[in-house]
Amino acid sequence: MEGGSRLGRGEKDGRKKGEKLGSILEPKIDPFLPKQGYDPRELRSWAKRTGFVSTFSGETERSMSGRRDLNEGRNNGYTGLGDLEKGILERNESISPKIEIDPILGRTRKRGPEIEPVTGVDNARDRNGGLGIKDGVRRDENETRRNAAVEANNALRTDGINRNENGNEQGVGVNAPVMEQKTCDGDLGRGVHVNGEDSGDGGWHPSPKMVIGLKDNPGYVPVVFYGLQHYLSLAGSLIFVPLIIVPAMGGTDKDTATVISTMLLLSGITTILHSYFGTRLPLVQGSSFVYLAPALAIMNSREFRNLTEHRFRHIMRELQGAIIVGSIFQCLMGFSGLVSILLRFINPVVVAPTVAAVGLAFFSYGFPQAGACVEISIPVISLVLVFALYLRGVSVFGNRVFRIYAVPLSVVIIWAYAFFLTAGGAYNYKGCSPDIPSSNILIDSCKKHAYTMKHCRTDVSDAMRTAAWVRIPYPLQWGIPIFRLRTSIIMIFVSLVASVDSVGTYHTASMKINAMAPTPGVVSRGIGLEGFCSILAGLWGSGTGSTTLTENVHTIDITKVASRKVVEVGAVFLIAFSFVGKIGAILASIPQALAAAILCFMWALIVALGLSTLQYTQTASFRNITIVGVALFLGLSIPAYIQQYLPESSLILPSYLIPYSAASDGPVHTGSKQLDFAINALLSLNMVVTLLIAFLLDNTVPGSRQERGVYIWSNADDITTDPTSLSDYNLPRKVSPCFRWAKCLGVQ
Repeated sequence: MEGGSRLGRGEKDGRKKGEKLGSILEPKIDPFLPKQGYDPRELRSWAKRTGFVSTFSGETERSMSGRRDLNEGRNNGYTGLGDLEKGILERNESISPKIEIDPILGRTRKRGPEIEPVTGVDNARDRNGGLGIKDGVRRDENETRRNAAVEANNALRTDGINRNENGNEQGVGVNAPVMEQKTCDGDLGRGVHVNGEDSGDGGWHPSPKMVIGLKDNPGYVPVVFYGLQHYLSLAGSLIFVPLIIVPAMGGTDKDTATVISTMLLLSGITTILHSYFGTRLPLVQGSSFVYLAPALAIMNSREFRNLTEHRFRHIMRELQGAIIVGSIFQCLMGFSGLVSILLRFINPVVVAPTVAAVGLAFFSYGFPQAGACVEISIPVISLVLVFALYLRGVSVFGNRVFRIYAVPLSVVIIWAYAFFLTAGGAYNYKGCSPDIPSSNILIDSCKKHAYTMKHCRTDVSDAMRTAAWVRIPYPLQWGIPIFRLRTSIIMIFVSLVASVDSVGTYHTASMKINAMAPTPGVVSRGIGLEGFCSILAGLWGSGTGSTTLTENVHTIDITKVASRKVVEVGAVFLIAFSFVGKIGAILASIPQALAAAILCFMWALIVALGLSTLQYTQTASFRNITIVGVALFLGLSIPAYIQQYLPESSLILPSYLIPYSAASDGPVHTGSKQLDFAINALLSLNMVVTLLIAFLLDNTVPGSRQERGVYIWSNADDITTDPTSLSDYNLPRKVSPCFRWAKCLGVQ
C-alpha cells in the first residue's frame, strides 16, 4: 500500500487511489477557507469533494445505527460523561467510522463540534482513534499516510488562532463568525453564528449586511434622511409615554406638550453622550417603558388621590427625586465595575422573561383605555399590523416603507380619520360641550359622554393655543425634587431592571451590526452612563428615567442602518425640535384612545423582542422553558394578588389605574409605612417579580453553558490577539487618554 507522502500526484492519480483504497482519504485536500462565514450549502459541496463526514450528520446517524455496538467496543476508553464545552460526544451518539478532516487545515480532527478549526498538530489523533477503520483496514496501517497529510497541509494554517470562552478553538479575525454547534440532543448550542438567522431550510446564515456600517458616513443628504428615518421608526417609544403619565398626574394639555419637548431634548442629548462615551453602539436613548409602571404606582398612592391644586407639579417633583436616587445607584454600579461581576449571572434565560414582563405589565391598561373609541383603536391596530406584517416586503423606491414607518404612517392616517369623524359630528351630543371638563358637567345626559369626548375628539386639546412657539426646557422647571425613602427604594430596583434590559440590548445589537460582543468593561461603561443620563432626566423632569430603548434592535433590523453618524445627526434634530413648542403641542393633541391603541402594538413588540432572546439558548430544554414559564406566570400572578387589595373607594380612580394603586393598600404590613409602601409597590410590579424569580432559578438550577445560552463577552485575550477587533468600542482619541486609569470600564 502506498504511503501518503506522495502529495504531488495529480487529481487523476488521486481518484484511482481513492477507488482502490475505498474509504481511505486522498492525501491532497482542498482547504475550505470561507471569507465571511460558514454557508451550510458550501460545506455540503465541500464535503462531497473531500469525503468529509460529519459526526453529527443525520445521514451518518441513520447509516451507522446498526454499528453502534461495534463503535462502542472500539472506544472502551471513552467515559461518555463529557459535554460540548470539552468537545466530547455523549456515549449514546452514533460515531461515524469515516475519516474526518478539519475544514480549515485539511487534517484529522477531534470529535466535537461539527466544524472546528484547530491550532496545532499535537492532537491530530482524535479521541476515537484518528482516521478510524472501514472494511477491516487497521488504524496503524494508515498512521504514515495521516502524518504525511498533516505535514503537507500545515502550510494552510492561518494566523490569529484563538480559543473562545467555551474552550472551542477558532480562527479570530476582526469580526470572526462562529459556526453553530449542535448539542447531543439536536438543539442548537451556544456556538451560534453571531449573526445567525434561521433560514427556514434547516441551516443558519449570517444576518443581511447593513446598508450603512457602524463607522460609515453616507454623506450629508443621506445622513439626514437616514437619521430622520431612524427616529421616525422609534416614534412610538419616544413620544407616547407623556400622553399616558401627564393626564394621569392631573396635568393640562400644555403640561403634556412641555413634557414631550423635554423628552425630545433629553433623548437627543443622552443619545449623543452614549454614542461618544457609552458603549458607542448606534443605540437611541429615551424614556423607557421600564419606568412607566413604577411611575403609575407612585402617582396613584393614597396621598395624591385627593389632591386638586398643583397635583401635577407635586407628583412630578416626587418622581424626580426617586429617579435621581435610583440613577445614582445605577451610575455607581456601572462606573465602579460592579456590573462586570453582575454579568456572570445575567443570561438570556433571565433577560427574556424580564423584558417580556415589561410589555405584559400594561395588559390591563392597553385596550381598556383604547376601547373608549373602538372606531379609532381597532382600525389603527389593524393598520399597523397590516403595514408591519402583510406589507413588510413591499419596497417603494428601494425602501421598505411600510415596515420602517408602520407606526407613524398608521398614526397619521387614523389621526386624519379621527379628525373627519370629529368634524362630521360623530362625537357631538345634544347639550354637551367638549370644552367643559367632565367634573363640571351637571347635565346627567352628558356625563356618560364626557369620557368618550375627551378620549376620541381631536379638538379637545388646547395645547396649540397655549404653547409658545419657542421654549427651551431647563433643569428644575417643575420645582425642587422631593426625596423620600419609599420611592427611592422602588426606583433602585427599577434601575436594576433597566440595566438587565440594556445588557440584553447591547449583546443583541452588537450581533445585528456584525461587531464583536463588547467587553464587560464596555458594558459597565454603558450602564454607568445610562445612570448619569437618568440623573439628567430627573433634573429636567421628564417623569421617567432615560435608558436604552429595547426597540433599537427592531429598528436596526428593519432599516439596516447601524451608523453612529446617522444616530447622532438624528439626535441633533430631536434637540432642535424640542425648542419648538408647537411641535410638542401638535403631538400632545393626539387623541388618547389613538395613543393607547398604538401602545398596544408597542408593548406587544417589547414582549416579542424579549422572548426572542431565547434564540441564544436551547429553547427545547425543559430546564429553560420551565424557568421562563414559571417566572412569567408568577410575575403576573403575584402582582395580581397584591393588586386585589383595592383602595377604600375605587371610584376615585379609573378602572385601568386601579392595579397601580396597590402600593398604599397592599397586604404587607411591617410597622413602617415607608417600607410597607415600597414592598407593596415592588411586589405589584410584574417586571421586578419576574426578574427576581428568573435570576434565582437560572443561577441555582444546574445546566451547561450551551443549554443556558450564557452570554460570551469579549475579553482581554481578544484584544491582545487582535487589537483592532474591539476598536468599535474605543473612546474618542482625545478623550481616551484621560480615562486610561479606568481599566474596569474597558478603556484602552
